[in-house]
Amino acid sequence: MKAMLSTAIGGPETLELTELPDPEPKMGELIVRVRAAGVNFPDTLMIRDLYQMKPPRPFAPGGEIAGEVVALGEGVSGFEVGDRVLALTGHGGFATHLALKAASAIKIPDAMPYEDAACFIFTYGTSHHALKDRAQIKPGESLLILGAAGGVGVAAIELGKAAGAKVIAAVSSEEKGAFCRQVGADEVIVYPRELDRDAQKALSGEIKKLAGPDGVDVVYDAVGGDYAEPALRALAWKGRFLVVGFPAGIPSIPLNLTLLKGSQIVGVFWGASVFREPQGHAENMAELFQLYAEGKVKPQISARFPLAEAPAALEMMQDRKVMGKVVITLD
Repeated sequence: MKAMLSTAIGGPETLELTELPDPEPKMGELIVRVRAAGVNFPDTLMIRDLYQMKPPRPFAPGGEIAGEVVALGEGVSGFEVGDRVLALTGHGGFATHLALKAASAIKIPDAMPYEDAACFIFTYGTSHHALKDRAQIKPGESLLILGAAGGVGVAAIELGKAAGAKVIAAVSSEEKGAFCRQVGADEVIVYPRELDRDAQKALSGEIKKLAGPDGVDVVYDAVGGDYAEPALRALAWKGRFLVVGFPAGIPSIPLNLTLLKGSQIVGVFWGASVFREPQGHAENMAELFQLYAEGKVKPQISARFPLAEAPAALEMMQDRKVMGKVVITLD
């Protein structure tokens, strides 16, 4: 087998394409021939030891995969060789073969291509958990998505529309704004790359202008940094502010705003919820597969890279140049 390994702390340039012995399944495990692996922002943090999960080196990044089962370990039931599956792996996905616990694998519909499956669970799982479980979004409410052109942001656009919300996509360029409109956003805000206090006030004003004078009901913040406070200031009474990610940095929030607005700041840690609430995760995945079958959600894959070019895929991700999803193909 081949794997793109992190052997030392550093950026994508430190990864090494390596040949390894094929894995053997232990009790309760499957061996999956990986056909596609999704690329996500945590992959760029993990190789720098900046993520909450720090696997021992050497390790392959890649937290979500899709492929076919090629071997079964002792005690595995419910799967057969040849089954098409996806899995949330945490790491290890940038490899041709992967051993994983059978309990973490999910069979995928025959009509779902491997590329779509590999770009499905992380972004749609995160955004469905955020909007349904954490925000309890309702039809007719307004939803502001910061970083809307990224993987989780695009998923939030589609899921927000499926839930009957008015979706406002906030992005950093006109190109990304046009992409979000194509995906289904009702309105678009283009914010500057750097925000001073005047620009923050202008951003809050623009949000209120599009959401209505009472403000926006739900903020989905996948950016953080200086963008968080102006979005929080634009919340409606009893609004919900979803904390999803911090590629622009961890913000400092004046908590008096939550008192004045009767609002909630809600953490979204989907990865933990998968393990803490497995029944809820299973229900959410069934709902997402149904939405996919109905054509209401579909991964927007903007770039594909072979395994040997995985570092370039991570560079695109870390430089915030991605629109939708990037996938590593291993056919």
